[in-house]
Amino acid sequence: MTSAKIWTAYYTMMRKEVVRIFRIWAQTLLPPVVTTSLYFIVFGTFIGSQLAPIDGYSYIQFIVPGLIMMSVITSSYMNTVSNFYFAKFMRNIDELLVSPMPDWVIILGFVSGGVVRGLIVGFFVLGVSLFFTHLAIHSVLVLLASILLTSVLFSLGGLINGVFAKGFDGISIVPTFVLTPLTYLGGIFYSIQQFPEFWQKVSLANPILYMVNAFRWGFLGVSDIPVWICFSVLLAMTTLFLCIVLWLFKSGVGVKA
Repeated sequence: MTSAKIWTAYYTMMRKEVVRIFRIWAQTLLPPVVTTSLYFIVFGTFIGSQLAPIDGYSYIQFIVPGLIMMSVITSSYMNTVSNFYFAKFMRNIDELLVSPMPDWVIILGFVSGGVVRGLIVGFFVLGVSLFFTHLAIHSVLVLLASILLTSVLFSLGGLINGVFAKGFDGISIVPTFVLTPLTYLGGIFYSIQQFPEFWQKVSLANPILYMVNAFRWGFLGVSDIPVWICFSVLLAMTTLFLCIVLWLFKSGVGVKA
């Protein structure tokens, strides 16, 4: 395919993804915003007002970056896993696979949809947070790089889940039993410096901890982990997931009938 045809194919997939996101906004955009608003009210306002500041910031200021990142992670992941699984279920994926489009264009189309939904939800959650507290941006570059890499990573993760999902239950097992526990234990509601040394070391095995801390540093300038380590983990995991997805499409495992 020529570069013009590749761009047309990618644009078509992206347009379909964006139209779908806004057409069913009550399912794709509203739920994470409402859920996060409840976190702001319960944890930030009611409970947070009784807690001591963390690293010089009020509790609600401290948890806002983590809650935004949690929404981005969940939205990016669920958008890709559900879209790809339903494409398999409805046999639409066959039409893409027999087309002249390279595999990487198909992958990019699905991943871009997850990134767009994740970033839109993150923006809305940020807007809601401003009703509860004020935020200062410490580093725009770190902020954008961390949220973009995280949304790409979990869009790829959702694609891997979608490839191996055998039924509707298969697209909810990982988010329920893996993603949710890792997210809640990823430093969103606390600093690991508050833990005993042993549990601090255990927490370092959670990859989401690095993403939350990188994003928090972009907002507040504080992090439990050096930012360069956070981005090293992010880049390494994104590269690994991308290689896995490319291999799955090339080999046809879980993709081709």
